[in-house]
Amino acid sequence: MSAITTHALDTTLGKPASGIAVSLERLENGAWTAIAQSATDADGRCRDLAADATPGHYRLTFHLRDYFARQGRQSIYPEVVIAFHCDGKAHYHLPVLLSDNSYTTYRGS
Repeated sequence: MSAITTHALDTTLGKPASGIAVSLERLENGAWTAIAQSATDADGRCRDLAADATPGHYRLTFHLRDYFARQGRQSIYPEVVIAFHCDGKAHYHLPVLLSDNSYTTYRGS
């Protein structure tokens, strides 16, 4: 079984992005099924998405519209979606680095 966690950093501000709603879904029989919903904490982390994910295709969605609106900023990205395959054997930590006009992601540790 795999843990799935994430971390959001606001590269424009150079600090964690707190208060972002995050959802985790799994592809089952051709349809996305909700697994968990959370929000990034003061350190920009979601540690409670999945402690025991089984092998399969998943996606994390970061709902950014409200995050940027609270700061009086606009972004061209109302949400960021990271789709990935989990083998069920290792920890999947998938951070996202955000700015108003770009984002990047990687597999962390």
